[in-house]
Amino acid sequence: MTKTRRIYLLRPGEYSPETIAVAFAKTSRSPLPFDEIAAELNDESSARFHEKWVVGYGHSSVAEHAVLHLAFENVSRLAIETIEANRLASYTEKSTRYQLWDEDAFHLPEELVGSPYETDYLNLCQTLFRTYLQCIPQLKNWLRETLPRHAGESDKTFERRLEPAAIDYGRFLLPAASLANVGMTVNARTLEYAICKMLSSSLAEVRAIGERLLEVCQLETPTLVKYAACNAYLQGVEQKITERAAGIATALERHHDFRLLDYDHAGQERILAAILFRFGHQADFQSAYKYVLSLSEDEKCRLVETLMEGRGAFDQPLREFEYAQMSFEAVMDQGAYFEFKRHRMMTQTVQPLTASLGFAVPQGITAAGCEAEYLDAMRQAAELYERVSAWNRAVASYMIPNGFNRCVLFSMNLRQVFHFCKLRGAENAHFSIRRVAYQVAEAVQQAYPLLGAYLDMPSGETWESIEQQYFSTVNTC
Repeated sequence: MTKTRRIYLLRPGEYSPETIAVAFAKTSRSPLPFDEIAAELNDESSARFHEKWVVGYGHSSVAEHAVLHLAFENVSRLAIETIEANRLASYTEKSTRYQLWDEDAFHLPEELVGSPYETDYLNLCQTLFRTYLQCIPQLKNWLRETLPRHAGESDKTFERRLEPAAIDYGRFLLPAASLANVGMTVNARTLEYAICKMLSSSLAEVRAIGERLLEVCQLETPTLVKYAACNAYLQGVEQKITERAAGIATALERHHDFRLLDYDHAGQERILAAILFRFGHQADFQSAYKYVLSLSEDEKCRLVETLMEGRGAFDQPLREFEYAQMSFEAVMDQGAYFEFKRHRMMTQTVQPLTASLGFAVPQGITAAGCEAEYLDAMRQAAELYERVSAWNRAVASYMIPNGFNRCVLFSMNLRQVFHFCKLRGAENAHFSIRRVAYQVAEAVQQAYPLLGAYLDMPSGETWESIEQQYFSTVNTC
């Protein structure tokens, strides 16, 4: 008898996340349809299943079927870094590009309450937000005279474009203490470890968020997150390794720079060989690899042309592009890093948010006549950071504005490079992250000229031209 194909939803409105997870898990041993399995379950029986198989026997992949949609409101952008430090989750956050922050929209850390630095911290945040709000109208006036109009654009539409364009420059003043909202979609397996990281944080705000998150999630997935707790290893390793790292002398002068640290020199050949292997049916990889190595540069070029021919604007490179790996080190402003960190299909290691690498001055701030106030506010932030960091470095990071530079080590494959460069090199991307995208693209095109030639980057620009057009300086100490 022919069986009817069925594709349908197990709706969260009808079943709890834990029940849905069990319904999917049981299909490995039950011939029943998913909805019949789910109909036989309840919260109690689902909890017993998870206690036995997920907790008792360590079949944690089952917990990935329990998905939650979480809303975080009025949390600091510094705390959001920990919230979003999970690869297997999805996030959408309040944008510093499209929304104007209120003057009191900042977090006062619990650690500073009653400390000798509380008043200075409050005064600094007020100064940063006041300067930010004062700069926006000046930036709009400057843009009104300099921003090119689109063909046929009405006055009303043009005026609507002015505010986000002004905010793009003003956002450099917003400190990490700025309050924001973020939505998170995550499975229970990832969520349990995310809560552990929050509960192990050196920041009281993040620990409090972790505690509240645990309470909220225990209502929906009580068994799957019940053992989330502070992790002594995570707490201890930071302090111990920080002490060891303090004695390392830097080999290079620290300034705003970018370096391709390492890459697979045979990466292009490995990609081409893997693609031939995929479609060749009979050839083993080693034979395909030897074949590619035997080709002349012209023959490789023609092979790449055949591979990329007909690729449309929304066509991703084949998955075999993942066989070439590259490692980079970049210094970027914090505003750019907040966009960069959302690219989770790469490995990222970021240094703490400090004042030590100086700050960028966007060209718009200078041209709009705001530079003196901007420099004064940023230098006040740097001065107070130095005083507070000697007392508590983690808490001091709250006062660092978006314009300060931060060093990031990252590794990604060529397929991810294509995605990153296309998205962050686009003309509507913020100029800070566009600069980084063009630095990556230039390095990749030098390392892998045949495949790098097909990166989806707007023509006629370089990272240097972006820097010259949009920055008065990228590193002011």
